[in-house]
Formats: sequence, structure tokens, C-alpha cells
Amino acid sequence: MRIALAFISVILLWATTPLAIKWSGEGPGFIFGAGSRMAIGAICMLSLLIIRRQRLPLHRKAKMTYFAVAIQIYGAMLSVYWGAQYVPSGWISVIFGLSPFLTAFFAAIWLKERSLTFGKICSYFLGVSGLSIMFSSALQLNIQAVYGIIAILTAVSLQTASAVWVKRIHAKLPASIQVTGGLVFALPVYLLTWGVFDNALWPSNLSMMNIASIVYLGVIATTIGFVLYYYLLIHLPATTVGFIPMISPVLALYLGHTINHEPLTVKILAGTALILSALIMHQFFDYFILRLFRKLKPARNNLKK
Repeated sequence: MRIALAFISVILLWATTPLAIKWSGEGPGFIFGAGSRMAIGAICMLSLLIIRRQRLPLHRKAKMTYFAVAIQIYGAMLSVYWGAQYVPSGWISVIFGLSPFLTAFFAAIWLKERSLTFGKICSYFLGVSGLSIMFSSALQLNIQAVYGIIAILTAVSLQTASAVWVKRIHAKLPASIQVTGGLVFALPVYLLTWGVFDNALWPSNLSMMNIASIVYLGVIATTIGFVLYYYLLIHLPATTVGFIPMISPVLALYLGHTINHEPLTVKILAGTALILSALIMHQFFDYFILRLFRKLKPARNNLKK
């Protein structure tokens, strides 16, 4: 029951996060929205370490890991918050569905993993086809929507590159330590960015919706969502956890359309369907082909006899 509840909770968190990102930046600005979320997240994660009586390791590999994680927390998140100003919130979740493809690509280059198999290459073509349809939909909205998609794609690239770099460093640190260290490294850069571009001024038009969204993202999505996700990775097969990014974009599109009145055209649905199909192919195609080959092999041996 606990695992099922955690699974549903993570799906809901991933589906609602894009809409909360959009709401948190409307009014106070995307820099304040992102920075305040990370400040709350850092306080929560540091508090968690204090409760557990843990310390942040400061050896060389640990610092390299924190820096790599900070690239995701600062670079990727700031890009998402900037792009969220110009695209519907549901698109964020759909485009982030491309992250397994980029992860496999970076892993093949940096980790020399055999991740560019026939099935995965076919899934890339499907994913690119879906993304091209999303681009054409963005052009129908305005040119800023295209810039928004490019910003979110940049965020996906930074996030996946950061994840592969962390794996390459291989510091053997617990996930909670990695995220806490990354937040500690990224937070001063957020403060500097806020000072340079917004003069470190507290926003005058901060609504209850903005505050609720920022607190939700900082406390629930960043802290609780992170803990639940790794709880699932411990107790469930990776293929089962892999269903989460296949379900959450559909819910994100539905929430954006019904709650935030975002457009939901045939092109958007077609692009989403292609990207999700590519994700399914990326996750399962090679596995089923391998199983089919194993079943056919004994039959071939019998025919030879």
C-alpha cells in the first residue's frame, strides 16, 4: 500500500510541478520564483541532514559532484523557469520526457555505455518527429513560444549532462547528500543572479498564488518528491519507475488545459503521442527483441538438428 501511494504521489508531483513553476514566476519574475524555491529546498534538505546527524563530505570528488548537481539545479532550473513564461505548462512535462534519450546519448559518449542500440535510435527519430510538431505548434502561437521550447530543451540537456557527469565522477555519495550539496553550491549563484538582474529587490506584486506555488515547489516537489522517488527506486524495478514520465505528461497537459486554460490542439496531442511512443520504445523495444531472439534461438537449433 505504501509503495502504491508513493508511486501515485510521484506521478501527481511530476504532473503538477510545471503548472506550479508557471504560477510561481508570474508576477515576481522567474529569477525570484526559481531562487526562492531553491532556498526553501536547501533549508529543508539541510534540516533533514541535521535530523539524521549527517554531514556534507568535502573531499575532492564530493565537491566535484556538488558542482555537477548545481549545474542542473541552477542552469537547468533557471532555463525551465525562463521558458515557462512563454509556453503552456503541460509542454514542459512533455519535453522533459525526452530526457532518457539525451541521457543515453551522453552516456554513450562519456561513459562508453552501449546505449545507442537499434531500438533506441528508432525511438530518437520518433521523439524528434514529435518535437518538430511541437515546434510547429509553437510557431502558431508566437516566436516567443519557440524560444521557450529551446530554453526547456536546454534545461533537459543540462539536467541529463549533469546526471551523467555525476555518474562519471562516481563519488559514491547518498542521493540526499548530492542534492543538498548541489543546493548549497547553487544558492549563492541564484542570489548573485537576483542581485545583478533584479537588484535583489523583494517583488511588490507577490500574490498568495505565487507564495503557495513557491512553498509547494520548495517543500513538497523538491524535498518530499525527491525522497519518494528514491524510495520507489529502492522498492520497485527501474522499468516500473520508468512508467512515471510516460503518465505525468498526459496529466500535466490535462491540468494545464482545464485549470490554466492552455491550448490543446490536434498538433499538440499528435506531438505528445509521438514523444510518449518514443519513450515507450526507448524503454521496452530492445527488451522485447532480446526476449524474442532467445525464444527463436532454441527453435533454430532444433531445426539444425
